[in-house]
Amino acid sequence: MTDQVNSLEELGQVAEGVAEAVVAVAAPREPVRDELGRSYATGKRKDAVARVWIRPGSGKVTVNGKEMKTYFARPVLQMILAQPFSVAGVTGQFDVVATVKGGGLSGQAGAVKHGVSKALQLYDPSLRPALKAAGFLTRDSRVVERKKYGKAKARKSFQFSKR
Repeated sequence: MTDQVNSLEELGQVAEGVAEAVVAVAAPREPVRDELGRSYATGKRKDAVARVWIRPGSGKVTVNGKEMKTYFARPVLQMILAQPFSVAGVTGQFDVVATVKGGGLSGQAGAVKHGVSKALQLYDPSLRPALKAAGFLTRDSRVVERKKYGKAKARKSFQFSKR
């Protein structure tokens, strides 16, 4: 054991050296794009699964071949889809093409939001901290609880009768 640390100053210098080595080893993330300049990601929410492609453009969003305002008619769902762009500060800079299967409209909107967030951070890794801090890269794992035998629903019991 030839390398001994005799003071706190030496310990601090050793720690700085280790931190610099770790930063040097951790390579910066590279953008992931296909030959057409698009980034692809899969988003999930409840039972819905969305396949999402983004590319630089004018901000046009197409879901299952329809315009976003047609497919997601409720303003709340349109707002959910716009969240990743506003958090990342790239509103109107990307075109989105998404195909969604399963679930209802609310779950599908959440799935597209998740997919868009993942695709944005793949296209431009510098957007990752903002999207991660907002919680958009985490898959919301809450799903409907299954119905149990002997119950009216998942947890609701049948009406109790004393007599």
